[in-house]
Amino acid sequence: MKTLLFILSIVCAFNLKAQQLKLTNAVIIAQFEKEEDRYAMQALFTGILQDQQIKTIPLMNVLKQGEDLQHLMADSIQSLLLQKGFDTYFVVNVRGYDRTFKPSTDAQTLTELLETTSIYQIYRDEATSVSFEFSIYQKNQLISRQVLRCGNVSDRDSVLKRLRKRFVKKVLPQLLGKV
Repeated sequence: MKTLLFILSIVCAFNLKAQQLKLTNAVIIAQFEKEEDRYAMQALFTGILQDQQIKTIPLMNVLKQGEDLQHLMADSIQSLLLQKGFDTYFVVNVRGYDRTFKPSTDAQTLTELLETTSIYQIYRDEATSVSFEFSIYQKNQLISRQVLRCGNVSDRDSVLKRLRKRFVKKVLPQLLGKV
């Protein structure tokens, strides 16, 4: 019983933080196996968030091509981003295919998340749905995590099209504090 109450309090704390979130700036980080998928996702979310007057910068404009993601946590890069007005990190990755997924309950830091590598792609052959996970970090700590499922997909382009449409409708209002 105590364990159940503890888990419920953690879930409520995450939901409360997600509802209080008002995203004003973001460094967009896409964790995908293929480089072209990383660039496509960074460009997609940079465009979506900039359309909402949220100051954004894709990770590809911060780190050199092929550079280790861990370099993002270097003091020099962190201070440069702070000078430019960026203190929030928006991380997107695939949670899985063809199942219903819940947000991960692992409250890892941004540094720990960047240490993990992704084996996923935007689209996998024979998949009919893709679930994306969005994690928001400030001061190296997780402040919000959400999962969005895009169903009825048949190729990479249909995934990107559905993701854009569903993200703007389902996730974006929460990021803007319009819940």
